[in-house]
Amino acid sequence: MKKVFILVGIFMLPLALSFSGGTKESAVSGASSKNFHIGIVTETVSQAEDNLRGAEELIKRYGAVKDGGMIQHVTYPDDFMSQQETTISQIVALADDPLMKAIIVNAAVPGTAEAFKRVKAKRSDILCFAGEPQEDPLVIEASADLAINADFVSRGYTIIWAAKQMGAKSFVHISFPRHMSYESLGTRRQIMEQACADLGITFAFETAPDPTSDVGVAGAQQFILEKVPQWVEKYGKETAFFCTNDAHTEPLLKQIAKYGGMFVEADLPSPLMGYPGAFGIDLSSEAGNFPAILKKVESVVVANNGAGRFGTWAYSYGFTVSAGLGEFAKRIIEGTAKLESGKDLFDSLAVFTPGAKWNGANYIDQNTGVRSKNHMLIYMDTYVFGKGYLPTTQQEVPEKYFKIKFVN
Repeated sequence: MKKVFILVGIFMLPLALSFSGGTKESAVSGASSKNFHIGIVTETVSQAEDNLRGAEELIKRYGAVKDGGMIQHVTYPDDFMSQQETTISQIVALADDPLMKAIIVNAAVPGTAEAFKRVKAKRSDILCFAGEPQEDPLVIEASADLAINADFVSRGYTIIWAAKQMGAKSFVHISFPRHMSYESLGTRRQIMEQACADLGITFAFETAPDPTSDVGVAGAQQFILEKVPQWVEKYGKETAFFCTNDAHTEPLLKQIAKYGGMFVEADLPSPLMGYPGAFGIDLSSEAGNFPAILKKVESVVVANNGAGRFGTWAYSYGFTVSAGLGEFAKRIIEGTAKLESGKDLFDSLAVFTPGAKWNGANYIDQNTGVRSKNHMLIYMDTYVFGKGYLPTTQQEVPEKYFKIKFVN
């Protein structure tokens, strides 16, 4: 059911996925490779730096529109929940460019589905890709040509499995009501709790402020800084902590390193996610070179007694989704890839993750059991600093976890 894709280096996939939009593909596949634009919309650096850096990688490769290149990059407000119409307007405005042939939003925050509907109403030929959508699957699937999520079903189990391999006795899940109202994040939380029960780990849930609320990013981060010492004292140093928000990650890592605790991987994993700020690591000379980034981060983490206690993905998920979806769109427009081809999609992502092991599957609707044609869930092996890779992509996730239904 879930072992649809295992990708190593150059991904050899005999299976072709039937992503929706065959007619949409034909509308763009004949465009001139020298005369089109691709739009990409991301958070700012303060909300999700990796997503933004992936957009910058596309600009580095293919040039910015303002300089005669291919890529148009815009960012939406940090408080996108209260400025949802602004976010929608920014996405839709990209369709005013007559050369625009694809729009990628990563992360696809609430409002993206509505924006894509408005884009399609104006320009049905524009491909709409959603990276890590934060709206219900059926909502985003109805308007996006393709949606990609980190595999919230499988990772609900594999993160707990990895925590056990690392020696964790307890697992603390940190989030807030807005995130827990999303089917993907809420379902993963329920799977994590069940996996903890099955694997003999104590599960606990702690609430932290939403960075999009009145307290802002700074207030939410200060809360984490103050609470982690108390949580470590409450649950013990053999506790793995997990948070659903990127802005919470850096202060969480910083305090775990200082007071004890463990960290398997971020919600959207990357060696850049929280580690440089938490450990004071200057990566300016390694920028864009993820093997070098991983090596340097690992050396600092290990030097701070973090061997075996901190993990990540070897390559940034957010960076790869931004850059990989842009690459996939480019290839479709140029006629060298097909929208419905799973192999072409993963080959595009693989440009930015040489040698990495992936696993994934099409999303299956919880209520109908129908496998989506345009929504893919993906994940990578966990890398533990000072220890190396854990074979998370090789673990067989028990069937029962796929049957756990979201309860809001």
